[in-house]
Amino acid sequence: MVALEAAAGDAERQGDPVQLVVGDVTDQVAPQLAAKWPDWLIDQHRHVHNGAVTDALLSARALVLHDLGARAMDSARSVSIVDDVLSERRWWVEQWPDGAAYVACLVAQDVQEKLLEDVGRWPLCGLPHEEDDEPHELRVTPDLGENPHWVCEEHGCVVAPVGAL
Repeated sequence: MVALEAAAGDAERQGDPVQLVVGDVTDQVAPQLAAKWPDWLIDQHRHVHNGAVTDALLSARALVLHDLGARAMDSARSVSIVDDVLSERRWWVEQWPDGAAYVACLVAQDVQEKLLEDVGRWPLCGLPHEEDDEPHELRVTPDLGENPHWVCEEHGCVVAPVGAL
């Protein structure tokens, strides 16, 4: 173990970041130079995750959960739906990292569709309408793009950005 500590210490003194890579058995432990800005995370089950992908998914989760709470739809079932959608979208973003900017848009749409199947329409439009108008939900625009927002298609106007209901 002394050799391992010495090698890591030598690298750090030279200004190189070090990460400890652990194999399946103790004799496979070896320090390796780490990337200056590592973008990959390894969880406790040794699954590799891209840090940028995880950040995009967590950001999308926060935005959608905020909007669910704003419409009093933040039940355990709804939050579970959000988490299921995030698990499904992770693969998509890992395959197309440049699409991380579009994740909030897609997650909001996916959650809206799943809630319609399981819970009901969300989010309902809160704009004033005629008395005989049926309640209707807002839609996410653009279908695939950055900075998504909720739109009332009946009035043809933007209601709020996703995450700001």
